[in-house]
Amino acid sequence: MASNHTPCGIELPQVFFDGPVDMEHIRKFAVRAETLGYDSLWLQERIIGDFTMLEPVTLLSYVAAITTELRLGTSVILLPLRNPLQLAKAYSTLDVMSGGRAVMGVGLGGGHLGSHEDVFGYTREGRVTRFTEAVQIMKLLWTEPKTSFQGRYWNFKDVSMAPKPIQKPHLPLWFGGHHENALKRAVKYGNGWMGAGSSSSNAFIRESAMIRQFLAEAKRDPATFSYGKRVYLCVDGNKERGEQRIREWFARRYKNADLGPRVSIWGSAAECTEKIQELVRAGAQFIVFNPMFDEMEHLEVCAKEIMPHL
Repeated sequence: MASNHTPCGIELPQVFFDGPVDMEHIRKFAVRAETLGYDSLWLQERIIGDFTMLEPVTLLSYVAAITTELRLGTSVILLPLRNPLQLAKAYSTLDVMSGGRAVMGVGLGGGHLGSHEDVFGYTREGRVTRFTEAVQIMKLLWTEPKTSFQGRYWNFKDVSMAPKPIQKPHLPLWFGGHHENALKRAVKYGNGWMGAGSSSSNAFIRESAMIRQFLAEAKRDPATFSYGKRVYLCVDGNKERGEQRIREWFARRYKNADLGPRVSIWGSAAECTEKIQELVRAGAQFIVFNPMFDEMEHLEVCAKEIMPHL
């Protein structure tokens, strides 16, 4: 991809509302995305729920074997529901298997679907501490020959883990989140921040301005930190039909039809391009297109009619 473009990733199909999982569809999509010049493929995490959604680290391991260039990202792993030692191992394995292409996005979860700590044997109380300890533990395991840690939730001495990630000092760690404290954590611990698909363009503009302020306050070089936006997108010249389809999809995925039109971008390719250009002007260094349906068609149209104008 020409260097003057804003790098663009795209969401890999992982949700199947109707019928069985279509691995051939996923395979074709991933291989085609690479030939079309996308930067990366992205997945989300939802562990329990009443619709089919594949687990992201497992699916990215499959995709690592059928692609060679695309970076492989999650936005986001629900970190309070995960054991950081196992997760660090899974991701360093993915980084090695993919030749150094793994990107981990982490978040607290919650948001529009509530959180499920109790189902996993955790309490909501202390979840932020558990989250920050997990981030610190993973970084230590990825970078140090022997790791010791003393925290509220994890305590261990002289633990080794190999393989280490190929990427040095470790694979990129991106953060989600909207709260001021979440954005501060991203600046303190992260390599980047991804504005959620389920948040509006206006929210991104406001939150990315806060990130810039926190980078300045932390005296951190802005060049060491990236921020992007996941965009739920529907390219359809018939705006009413587009909106109706978005509402139906959000009713199933987020149990909230009204959220769809508030956070999605839809319309003709030209209209969608214009709205995404606003995000780039507001500071988005990275865009992840997230088609909700007609995935192969969106894969083509985003690459050919939107990406060249970003």
